[in-house]
Amino acid sequence: MNKIQYKCIQCNKVFQSNEVVYLCPDCGKNYKEGNPLEGILLIDYDYDKLKNEFNKTLDIKIFSPIDLKYYPNIKVGHTPFYKSERLSNLFDFEQIYVKNDTLNPSGSLKDRASLLVVAQANMMGYDEIVTASTGNAASALACISAAARKKAIIFAPANAPKAKLIQILQYGAQLIRVNGTYDDSFKLSLEYSKTRKVLNRNTAYNPFTIEGKKTVGLEIFVQNYLKAPDAILIPVGDGVILSGVYKAFKDLYLAKLIHKIPKLIAIQAENSAAIYNYFKTGKFEALKSSNTVADSISVSVPSAAHLAKMAIEETNGEAITVSDEDILKAQKLLAENTGIFVEPSSASVVAGLIKIKQNNLLNKKEQVVLLLTGSGLKDIEAAEKILHFPEPVENDINKIMDIYA
Repeated sequence: MNKIQYKCIQCNKVFQSNEVVYLCPDCGKNYKEGNPLEGILLIDYDYDKLKNEFNKTLDIKIFSPIDLKYYPNIKVGHTPFYKSERLSNLFDFEQIYVKNDTLNPSGSLKDRASLLVVAQANMMGYDEIVTASTGNAASALACISAAARKKAIIFAPANAPKAKLIQILQYGAQLIRVNGTYDDSFKLSLEYSKTRKVLNRNTAYNPFTIEGKKTVGLEIFVQNYLKAPDAILIPVGDGVILSGVYKAFKDLYLAKLIHKIPKLIAIQAENSAAIYNYFKTGKFEALKSSNTVADSISVSVPSAAHLAKMAIEETNGEAITVSDEDILKAQKLLAENTGIFVEPSSASVVAGLIKIKQNNLLNKKEQVVLLLTGSGLKDIEAAEKILHFPEPVENDINKIMDIYA
């Protein structure tokens, strides 16, 4: 097996290993519970070689650290990317595009990270994989593990949306419900993997999660006729999807396949805005609580806060917060205008677009991509909060016509 080359985002140390590696051996020692991860590793490539190989095939799998023979037999990615005429007209922008990752096997973008981590387990001989999640990463790992006949162990907050917990159980994973937060689940899963010596999929902690999530950015590049869009709006909780999109376009930039990296715009819920606060003030402070209708981006201590802040700054991006009320209204607006029913975390990008329009934060001629990361079917209870159910009617067409004609 070829050694994989890693680079620390903090000390820039580069090293190779054919063993499982999580954090930088030096900077990772500084990680303390209740803080973002220290020493997150990015996988490094020979970018001249990547450019030559990509130009021959136009296959984004060239940007993967794992041979295709280790990939589980399940179709992940290659989700729709297209211009929404309705949204472009509604928001008075020339080019509003959607990347609809709700159509992955378990209904979320996080299948991409799980696919690569399960491939990593195949490559390195692990039969069990553990993760912490509010639901989507867990259901994604359970789904992909089922396809690969791996055992998935899930630590999830007890109050995670029921639909996501049902998904986890349906796929046959071992579900451990924690009376606590996502951050509590994250801590317990780290202790579990160290004690049991199983592979850990925790987001950002395992570098392959960023590599998996970057594939959504690579697809946007290919589907956009080998061009980088001007801006991408991304729902942000722990910051790893944002980091993955950044890694995709940074890889393309280093391979000299693009000349600019899109502005990455982080959208956070007002009550879960640790990365927004960090970006705006330059000082990280953990949140005392993180309560939002958008459970998928509800995080008090974002694991990838340092990398996410760096990604926003390096791309001349921005961070925006939106209220729960705005998120639920945006969820309905998106469904009514595109036919795409997303969970609240994804709807946050539409709420963010409304703020961008109000404050003239983007040029209306720019190509703007809305990254839709999770299906609304994963959290029906949230959508129900602003819906009005009609009263039952009599089984009589005349009475029905009196009411609805």
